[in-house]
Amino acid sequence: MSIPQQGGGPIEDYSQLAAYMAEGSKPADQWRIGTEHEKFGFTADHRPMSYQAIHDLMQGMTRFGWTPVTEAGKLIGLTRDGANVSLEPGGQFELSGAPLETLHQTRDEIHQHLSEVAQVLDGTGRFMGIGAAPEWHHQDMPVMPKGRYRLMTDYMGRVGTHGTQMMYRTSTVQVNLDFASEADMVKKLRVGLALQPVATALFASSPFFDGALNGHKSWRSRIWRGLDDSRTGMLPFVFEDGMGFERYVDWVLDVPMYFVYRDGQYIDALGQSFRDFLKGELPALPGEKPTLSDWADHMTTVFPEARVKKYIEMRGADCGPETHMTALPAFWVGLMYDGAALDAAWDLVKHFDAETREGLRVAASVSALQGEAGGVKLHDLAREALRLSRGGLAARGLDEGGYLDVLEDSIATGRVPADDLIAAYNGEWAGDLSRVYEAAAL
Repeated sequence: MSIPQQGGGPIEDYSQLAAYMAEGSKPADQWRIGTEHEKFGFTADHRPMSYQAIHDLMQGMTRFGWTPVTEAGKLIGLTRDGANVSLEPGGQFELSGAPLETLHQTRDEIHQHLSEVAQVLDGTGRFMGIGAAPEWHHQDMPVMPKGRYRLMTDYMGRVGTHGTQMMYRTSTVQVNLDFASEADMVKKLRVGLALQPVATALFASSPFFDGALNGHKSWRSRIWRGLDDSRTGMLPFVFEDGMGFERYVDWVLDVPMYFVYRDGQYIDALGQSFRDFLKGELPALPGEKPTLSDWADHMTTVFPEARVKKYIEMRGADCGPETHMTALPAFWVGLMYDGAALDAAWDLVKHFDAETREGLRVAASVSALQGEAGGVKLHDLAREALRLSRGGLAARGLDEGGYLDVLEDSIATGRVPADDLIAAYNGEWAGDLSRVYEAAAL
């Protein structure tokens, strides 16, 4: 979940909304890699970490040069050298990494973060990389002291069926990538959306929920399909003629608002229209018009499988082991940051219709690499996408291909983290789900 955005001054004209996104365009030599991952903290008795325990962890991390971030006097995050640590609603601990040049730097950043966390905890707690909380129920989860989350929790309870599950009991790993131009953004977004089910399948790690098997290999992905159709999904309009910054803006404008941030407070604007806000007719702030900061905030309240701001976020993967935290950005960098790989990836998926793309999304959440839709087998699609990604990384000439090896193992065996967890649960664990904490510990 995002922190308040710093987008800029008053919006005088509709064209500023698309221009805000276009400002993110960069030449290829300035493209960077921003990796985010969330993880669940747990205690020795397998309970979720309380806010106080997480507060103490963040306070302890200041010895490594992190600067505290507060809201209403409460510690809610940390910043350092372009990176930040933030809290998801149920206490999931998120590192939003700095914009980095290479995957080697990404690996080092992730490893350093996990090492710092372990040093501060010093055995008093641990974290696990898994896509959904295996045993904890909603009432077990701590609530982080962030105004944004109080508003969202109320709204999620009224829209869709799985919104509060997403907020409090899921964890993801994602990567943020740059684009060169509007046309480059469109191609990357189309490829990112069409191949997001491959990421969901390869990184699926959430076969347990509420203390039992749930019938899906990525329950986190299933949750997103029952959240709020107005702001989630595979965005069929992206594949239509005329797609560009303005078309994306039009979609975001039609997504109901959550809030407006003013003077350190989140003002309830649940269900209200940003179009009305542009006209000075927002019920929450009568007569007031928005700033670009308000627009930047509103853009963080849409949750499609791939999201555009001043960069593109790839959002379809469960969190998992440390090796997978680097493999996820490696997979997408290989596909997106080499022109030949990107063109080949588009050739791979451009014939898919909306029904096939959505069918693959569903199949990936249920069956991972064994999924199939529209005559497309996810195992075959993943194999080809991974081949293209490896070629794209090779073209970068930075010896980054090794970060894909863990995914190559999945292609070779057909097994992803969820398959191993299910096999252990049905085998050596003999149905004892308490064994999952050690198995998924970071």
